[in-house]
Amino acid sequence: MTLSQQLLFLKANPAIGGTGMVRGNMLAWQTPVQPTPLARSYQANIAYLLGKAPTVRISEPDLQILAQGRTLPHVYNNPLRLCLHLPGDEGWDPTKRIDQTIIPWTYMWLFYFEDWLATDDWKGGGQHPGAEPEDPGNRALRRAISRS
Repeated sequence: MTLSQQLLFLKANPAIGGTGMVRGNMLAWQTPVQPTPLARSYQANIAYLLGKAPTVRISEPDLQILAQGRTLPHVYNNPLRLCLHLPGDEGWDPTKRIDQTIIPWTYMWLFYFEDWLATDDWKGGGQHPGAEPEDPGNRALRRAISRS
């Protein structure tokens, strides 16, 4: 799918707001995201370089400030961007539409992030690249130990 096609789908999708453009071999899209009616609103910036997976950064509010010194879950660093899927896991490929994958995944990530802010427990599942798979049976024990 071309960058222009991706941009057309983003603009035509009635469930997605925002603005964007294609410049050279890159698509940029900015959209407000509010994962639930009671959640805060975030400004998501999506960059899609042809041949690479799209990246999502949250420009407002600052996720690290919201985390109050805690290590953010499921993010890539330098620069900070959301971890929405494992590379090579068939979650994303260039034939898929950003408006039907990356945008909804951003809503879900922010939903779980809001919950994590309140509970300090990431319930969004998944595995961060490079991390060992988590044993869900020991989650409560690890939380109890970390809080003592």
